[in-house]
Amino acid sequence: MGDCIFCEIGSDNSKAERIYQDDYCFVIQDINPITPIHLLLIPTEHIVELWDNQEKLLGHLLVVASKVAEQTGLKANGFRITINQGKDGGQTIPHLHLHLMGGRELPWGTGF
Repeated sequence: MGDCIFCEIGSDNSKAERIYQDDYCFVIQDINPITPIHLLLIPTEHIVELWDNQEKLLGHLLVVASKVAEQTGLKANGFRITINQGKDGGQTIPHLHLHLMGGRELPWGTGF
């Protein structure tokens, strides 16, 4: 996808700092963090919607989230994983990704 910033960041030519990377996804810091630690877990393949038959990939992303949470020290006190899907869900980049957030106590509900 030529206009997708996440596809560009995930390309071999990108110099973006990756916290984690494997054949299926990569992890970067959010450029506009809303918590002390705010990471994005992004599939390497361009996938727009959550329901695009990606059961194995979604499971893999959750396993990676757990590994990265431990690696960054979030596992000890807890963290939040969020997927924003579609306009009403707050999705601003049309490429499936998970937000891994923590580093402080997070309130219940939609506020941060």
